[in-house]
Amino acid sequence: MSQETFKKIGDSAKQMYGPRAILICGFTPFEQETVMNALDSIELADVPVIVATVADAETRLGEMLSKPDQTGLGADSDTARAVVMSGITANELDNIISVYRSTGLPRPLWATLTPVSENWTLATLLEELKKERNAMESK
Repeated sequence: MSQETFKKIGDSAKQMYGPRAILICGFTPFEQETVMNALDSIELADVPVIVATVADAETRLGEMLSKPDQTGLGADSDTARAVVMSGITANELDNIISVYRSTGLPRPLWATLTPVSENWTLATLLEELKKERNAMESK
C-alpha cells in the first residue's frame, strides 16, 4: 500500500471516513453468524454488516459499504478473509478487533475505508492488503 493510503489510527471517539458499515469477506456462513453475534455483543448491532460474495470482486468499496445490512449473508465466498470498516470510531475499531480475536476465527486482513480506497474494487483492496501483510511478515 502506498504511503498516501496507510495512516495510523488514533484513540478517539471521532467517526472515521465513510458510511457506518462493516464489510466481511471470505467467511463461511457459520463464521458469518459468529462475527454477527460478536458484533452484537459489543453493541454494534446498529452498524450494517455486508458480506462480500464472489460476484463482488469488481465492485467499488464505496458501493459495497453502502449496501443494506446483511446483504450477502449466508453466501459462501473463496475470497481472502478480510474485515473492512467504515465510519466507525477508533474506540469501536479496537473493540471490534478485540471481540473478533475472542471468537477463535482465523486472522483476517484488516482495513478501514479511505478517500482513496473507496474507489478501489474489492479485488484490488484484497490484493493490496495481502501484499502489505506479506511485506510486514517478511521484516
